[in-house]
Amino acid sequence: MDIKFYKYQGTGNDFIIVDNRDETFKKEKDIIANMCHRRFGVGADGLILLENDDEVDFRMVYYNADGHESTMCGNGGRCIVAFAKMLGLIDKHTTFRAIDGLHKAWIIEDVVSLELHVKAQPLRDTNGFFIHTGSPHLVVPVSDPEQISVESEGRTLRYDPCYQTTGGVNVNFMSAPIENSKIYVRTYERGVEAETLSCGTGVTAAALVASEIYGINESVTVVTKGGTLRVGFSKKGSTFEHVSLTGEAKFVFEGKYWIM
Repeated sequence: MDIKFYKYQGTGNDFIIVDNRDETFKKEKDIIANMCHRRFGVGADGLILLENDDEVDFRMVYYNADGHESTMCGNGGRCIVAFAKMLGLIDKHTTFRAIDGLHKAWIIEDVVSLELHVKAQPLRDTNGFFIHTGSPHLVVPVSDPEQISVESEGRTLRYDPCYQTTGGVNVNFMSAPIENSKIYVRTYERGVEAETLSCGTGVTAAALVASEIYGINESVTVVTKGGTLRVGFSKKGSTFEHVSLTGEAKFVFEGKYWIM
């Protein structure tokens, strides 16, 4: 059988998206991992299924590149909104369901703004700051992320025993503000098991930690290797509210993947 797929990317974080409203896609780990493989498949940081939902516009089901279903993906969420717009399912606004509940989003041309759920405030630990922004993240403030060996240091922290209750952790190396409310972030993603050009929930985690430790009480601009994102939020006491992730989400190409 062949699988019709669409390739999208948000600041270099790339995804295979499949319209699975007819429920014909085989949700098998090996199939998904092979499709995401950059040498023997299409190549992507993850795979997303768009499915029907009885209450909202659609359902998002996200898989890491290793083939396992995973927690919320911020850039993936922005990309599936762009895909839903291309399919004609939505116009400028949508509400959709993901693994962590309902999300609202807005799209104008290629720019998508997505609301994210933050479960708690950043918690300082021996490695940095832990925060859950739809996925578990560790934010490590460093003087210069470019001097960090993200692959080796990120992998070590990703498997640190203290994070095993959440299935490991994504690791973000964050600079001090470059100017005003702009920071630079590099991310090691679990499930991809490598540095990605951008991570939406990681960017969000870093922005909220930057707000806490540097006193930024406005939106934060986050520069990544794949481009620039903006994280908006409001604070009520020590609580973050109305957290949003905004940036471009672009169609790359479409094709068919043959399964023997």
